[in-house]
Amino acid sequence: MERCPWCGNDPLMVTYHDTEWGTPLHDEQRHFEFLLLECMQAGLSWSTILKKRENFREAFDGFDYHKVAVYREEKILELLNNAGIIRYRLKIEAAINNANRFMAIQKEFGSFDKYIWGFTGGKPVDNGLKTSEEMPVISDLSDEISKDLKKRGFKFVGSTTIYAHLQAIGVINDHLVNCPRYEEVQKG
Repeated sequence: MERCPWCGNDPLMVTYHDTEWGTPLHDEQRHFEFLLLECMQAGLSWSTILKKRENFREAFDGFDYHKVAVYREEKILELLNNAGIIRYRLKIEAAINNANRFMAIQKEFGSFDKYIWGFTGGKPVDNGLKTSEEMPVISDLSDEISKDLKKRGFKFVGSTTIYAHLQAIGVINDHLVNCPRYEEVQKG
């Protein structure tokens, strides 16, 4: 059995695949972390984001959405001057906006976790993929969630970004069926 080929031989990508990707996630702080990182990744490679992950963690106060939600211009300028992260004003402003929208969802649903997993009745979607070529980049589910998040005021949450997010947090299990992680993730 071989792991999913998308991670290649890059040790950082392999570790991410083997320990995080596709594992059902139910922690609010981690939900926000993955959402922020996925939004930052738009148009870039995931490898680039993983290499900068610890820089993001430090720059964005450990992904504490309560703190990110109240960032003002001084903090935005600090982030724009931080060479260790993606220095794109619209993405930084989106992170701040999304932290506020994230807390609004928590208030309405009790948690972001209940909201995001509510789209699948709390159960992971198993695509049962045999090859990488079968792996979609969007789905009806990612279209629906993207549309709902946009309606709620989130930014940088297109269907492709949301599909990748759902894969990362285990709402969608896209490990190939011959990957050792497939069965592990299926068992929860």
